[in-house]
Amino acid sequence: MPDPTLWGLFVVASVVLLLTPGPAVLYIVARSVQQGRAAGLASVLGIHLGTIVHIAAAAVGLSALIVSSALAFAVVKYLGAAYLIWIGIRTLMTREPDAEAPAPPPERLGRVFRDGFVVNLLNPKTAIFFLAFLPQFVDPDEGAVHWQILLLGLTFMGLGILSDGMFALAAGTAGEFLRRSRRFSRIQRWFAGTSFIGLGLVAALAGRK
Repeated sequence: MPDPTLWGLFVVASVVLLLTPGPAVLYIVARSVQQGRAAGLASVLGIHLGTIVHIAAAAVGLSALIVSSALAFAVVKYLGAAYLIWIGIRTLMTREPDAEAPAPPPERLGRVFRDGFVVNLLNPKTAIFFLAFLPQFVDPDEGAVHWQILLLGLTFMGLGILSDGMFALAAGTAGEFLRRSRRFSRIQRWFAGTSFIGLGLVAALAGRK
């Protein structure tokens, strides 16, 4: 078990980080505005399922491989960037519905969940974050390091689900009113598509530092 004082400091630091919007929050907000609260929450769950994989990798030391190997880092980075850009292109290519035609069915929640999972899973910056951030709050005198990292990671994930869930609910609620406007529907499609493409480009250009 981590030292209680270190664990408390970790919670405070995690809350500060989580309340600072990053790429994951932008992805969740875009999905929430586009399809509503349910899609936003599905994105949150998908993203944090990917977080579990990164936590487990950090606990057993696999994250160190991604950080130390330029090839492994590049492969993961470009796969993740390509997937984000594909989501953006897919969103932009969605046909504008006819004014008199019934609205097209929203994207299936399972697909939204899967996209969130893959986006976070293929984000090497997440692996580096856990490898660099979690060990600062580990005390070797308190027991097995990998169990401490696992507990800290799960704590961070739980806090992340709460904070990201609030972003999803807020954006989804606002989106309900905005989606009634045909003009906004066009704007949000372009916003979501360009946001995903922008995230992909940022991921592709990200360094290892």
